[in-house]
Amino acid sequence: MANDKLTHFDESGKARMVDVGDKSETKRIAIAAGRITMRPETAEVIRNGTAEKGDVLGVARVAGIMAAKRTWELVPMCHPLLLTRVALDLTVRGDGVDIEATVETRGKTGVEMEALTAVSVAALTVYDMVKAIDRGMTIEAVRLLEKHGGASGDWTREDR
Repeated sequence: MANDKLTHFDESGKARMVDVGDKSETKRIAIAAGRITMRPETAEVIRNGTAEKGDVLGVARVAGIMAAKRTWELVPMCHPLLLTRVALDLTVRGDGVDIEATVETRGKTGVEMEALTAVSVAALTVYDMVKAIDRGMTIEAVRLLEKHGGASGDWTREDR
């Protein structure tokens, strides 16, 4: 690990927001992914666009974008960021929906939390929109795939 120090704690172990004031602005990108599994029949309803609540994938995509933009309001130690790009890709496969979010900024801190939040809220939105026909869905494998930029450089998940 490049930096074993937990930056969200001060010397006495108290939680704190990291001071990024002296950091340089760089282009930063994070890609996260996750999946929501369900009965194959439920996935078929989403694929066909016949859910009673409407366009499940379209609404989930917008929800993920909105969530990325508001991550700082949900995760206590996150900084408010001016995001330059948020893109979500939702793909129906067999018994679920695969979700991938790419978030970019030009700033002093990374966008990993924004990408993870986008994936999580998109999955929650899929659940909300079809829960009437399948309450047994499972949101799983929400994870960071890669990050680029900043002082710690690039990182890519090995088991991607």
